[in-house]
Amino acid sequence: MISILKSAGIKGIEGYVVEVETDIQNGLPAFNIVGLAERTVKESKERIRSAIKNSNFPFPDRRITVNLAPADIKKEGSYFDLPIAVSLLKSLGIVKNFADDFIFVGELALDGKVRGVNGILAIVSSIYEKGERKLIIPYANRHEASVVKGMSVYPVKDLREVVDFLSGLKEIKKFENKNPVKEDFEYDFGFEDVKGLTLQKRALEIAASGGHNLLMVGPPGTGKTMLAKRFVTILPKMTDEESLETTKIYSIRGLLKDNEGIIRERPFRSPHHTISDVALIGGGQDSHPGEVSLAHNGVLFLDEFPEFSKNIIESLRQPLEDGYVTVSRAQNTFVYPSRFTLIAAMNPCRCGYYSDPNHICKCTPYDIQKYLSKISGPILDRIDIHIEVPRIDFLNETREENVETSKDIRKRVQNVVNIQEERYKEIKNIRRNGHLSSKYLKVFCKLDEDSKLLLEASVKHYSFSPRSITKIIKVARTIADMAGEENIKDEHISEAIQYRILDNKFFYNL
Repeated sequence: MISILKSAGIKGIEGYVVEVETDIQNGLPAFNIVGLAERTVKESKERIRSAIKNSNFPFPDRRITVNLAPADIKKEGSYFDLPIAVSLLKSLGIVKNFADDFIFVGELALDGKVRGVNGILAIVSSIYEKGERKLIIPYANRHEASVVKGMSVYPVKDLREVVDFLSGLKEIKKFENKNPVKEDFEYDFGFEDVKGLTLQKRALEIAASGGHNLLMVGPPGTGKTMLAKRFVTILPKMTDEESLETTKIYSIRGLLKDNEGIIRERPFRSPHHTISDVALIGGGQDSHPGEVSLAHNGVLFLDEFPEFSKNIIESLRQPLEDGYVTVSRAQNTFVYPSRFTLIAAMNPCRCGYYSDPNHICKCTPYDIQKYLSKISGPILDRIDIHIEVPRIDFLNETREENVETSKDIRKRVQNVVNIQEERYKEIKNIRRNGHLSSKYLKVFCKLDEDSKLLLEASVKHYSFSPRSITKIIKVARTIADMAGEENIKDEHISEAIQYRILDNKFFYNL
């Protein structure tokens, strides 16, 4: 007898429906799984056999063939343990009243318990778009599965419970997540901790408001890391779409916390400079998303930027430009979203004291040039805002009394973001000024005559590249939004230019 039921797998960060076909015939005992099943899927045979027997169900000593369709997509992971077991029991006639509109996903333990799997949210959101509405999943995945409204989620703990439910012997209620979603986050730190550095905090507010990447250059101990870690406290709240995208990625990597349905706090990722290419960009044997994708809709902080390998730094070109990364394997290509705000921090030389008036730099001009040359021109061009973080006069600067809190700055940032959300609501994949492509610059970033003349003069003086000019205009658009101006004026262009001339001091003036 042949039985057919539906399951689901993951390709990249999207789910797809799989038909599980099970056929039991007389013949020498065998258990074969076909349909481009990878090693992890074929290993499930022994788990399924033990789970069925230890749940007090008979396992047939006949020829068993399981086909996972479509056969042209590689099947990986332990998602298919539960559906194969249920399909096999259906072929034996043990499952009587079977509902064909259920999707089954779950890993089986040897004793029949149903274990949680990674990527449930990606599966649920994808199959919902394909019209599926009922899902039987591991109990451990109930919170993230319930994020998609309109999907009937039935969490189960073991194989016996599934069979009893399908046979009408036991009732399993649809899961409804009653835990309140946390919208506002209280941080133990904020910009109120940072005394002085007014210009630097202004640059960070611009970066947060417009989704601009930012580079900080300065000696050790001037507050670069402190500023970067507090940057996340002024970012706007996540939209529902952003939360869903980010949660899907964390679900696939198995990084969701217990009882966490959806992520509402923007991610802050800070990998060490010894990180590998695969860990940063993604890929590997199981083709998982990397740090650039885990930072999607949040912040990727790269401290000691030149200490990262040259390959690592250059691999940032695609995510910085396109907002996604493409990972190619022998027979598959995966696309992972990676629209993050890059905050990079670095010393101006290897010893750290080049341009520091209080310390003597021990590096030769050649050493400095070699150190800074790790950051190529194309990478610098892709970073919108460049600022110096100098050593401050501690006694004078820390006398500042009315220091703005992160909460105050965040309100302003949210207002500017709301302006951009309204402006770009009809355009796909554009949410912030920093995401604008050249196609839309003339539409949304119109310059008056004075602004054009100022920009042309700066291009002649500083030899800005075409990409640098584009970045200046985007930053000026954000500054204009912060000032409540509909059009970009010369003062907005003037400030934006100030965030591009650091190159001439450190990178191109040696």
